[in-house]
Amino acid sequence: MNIAAVVLAAGKGTRMKSALPKMLHPVCGRPMVTQVVGILQEAGIHRIIVVVGPNEVADRLGDQIEFVTQAEPLGTGHAVLQAEEALKGHNGPVVVVHGDTPLYLPDTIKELVRYHQAAGATGTVLTVDVEDPTGYGRIIRDRDGSFVKIVEQKDATDEEAKTKEINSGTYVFAREPLFAALHQIKPQNVQKEYYLTDVLAILRRERHKVDIYKHGDAEEALGINNRAQLAVAEGILRDRIRKAWMLAGVTMLDPNTVYIDAEAKLAEDVVILPFTFIEGNSRIAKGSVIGPFARLKDAHLGENVTVTQATVMASSIGAGAVVGPYSYIRPHCHIGAGARIGGFCEIKNTVIGSNSKVPHLSYVGDTDVGSDVNIGAGTITCNYDGAEKHRTIIEDRAFIGSNCNLVAPVVIGSDSYLGAGSTITGNVPPGALGVARSRQRNIPDWAGKWGKKQSEEEESR
Repeated sequence: MNIAAVVLAAGKGTRMKSALPKMLHPVCGRPMVTQVVGILQEAGIHRIIVVVGPNEVADRLGDQIEFVTQAEPLGTGHAVLQAEEALKGHNGPVVVVHGDTPLYLPDTIKELVRYHQAAGATGTVLTVDVEDPTGYGRIIRDRDGSFVKIVEQKDATDEEAKTKEINSGTYVFAREPLFAALHQIKPQNVQKEYYLTDVLAILRRERHKVDIYKHGDAEEALGINNRAQLAVAEGILRDRIRKAWMLAGVTMLDPNTVYIDAEAKLAEDVVILPFTFIEGNSRIAKGSVIGPFARLKDAHLGENVTVTQATVMASSIGAGAVVGPYSYIRPHCHIGAGARIGGFCEIKNTVIGSNSKVPHLSYVGDTDVGSDVNIGAGTITCNYDGAEKHRTIIEDRAFIGSNCNLVAPVVIGSDSYLGAGSTITGNVPPGALGVARSRQRNIPDWAGKWGKKQSEEEESR
């Protein structure tokens, strides 16, 4: 089906009270306008034109989406008119939707278009009934229930304002009559703006068929104008995401305490424990157990991974590996299959080989760790000299004693050992023992002498 869509995303969104344009505020990890574009694409609409203002919305959404600019905020009708040139030659329906309505289901958009085409309409508006219509344009029908007009609240009479059927701001039009009508609208309203809603009255006046598609779920049509509404939309979408994953075979012990972004992917038999955040384009393979109190962002986890009370950022974890508790895997890390990162560790820009262990209380940064390595408690790779970062290499089966400092750049050879408490500044050959600490010195009867001195000092006071 040859369908195009125009997404209205030029508004400043002043009620958000934010330096970030409203359309870029995230809903479940996606800018809300990106969420809207994704819904349209899932509905089978591939020609999508986003109307943006003179802000960074276009820059932030990349070059995969077609944009036109509304230089001045002259209303929704003026915004759609900016897409006229881009849609020249298009011979199918044109869906118009606001970029701040991220809760539509793709099937709703599909059904709206089907209804429009089956009715042989020139213009169709999606409407819903709400208990409190404050702030919305009201749908005015005649005695037969047919469309008469849409009245914005600021322009409505007291009687019209009582109407609970509202304009969702989502429409389908035939292209040529749409733009012909747009050229006729005038800013004869309190706001002095060109209202897209006036197009429907013009089409009706010119004896085109204007129809109403009344949708039964008002929740889908919710728009976002402030942060309170943003939180409501976020909650609705997160409920949908959680339910979808549970129906797909994911276990959540307390779903209301689990937060999963729209782009994350989970496999069957994943278990998500309470107070867990799965953000960005994270991927979790089957059998993994995440949480409680865990955060993953852009993390890719293999099968049967365990992440407990830990944070994993933009890194990958191999099958069967264990992370946490209270550990932080920073970006650009790969934790190999069967590896273990224990409690209170920080790993940064590092590769940990298969079956290697960093059991507890260590910082490993800018390091290549081989397989079957054991890194003792309190080990630190000293990777920064104040100006540049340097790498440490720890080869297979090396054993690093507790409380060691590895001053990069340095290579610890395979099958080598480092004595506990060593500060290693040079390479250690394979199979060697590296020890770099002062020789122990014992002072006989020191405690007795020290105690006598303290007593004499007390008496002299």
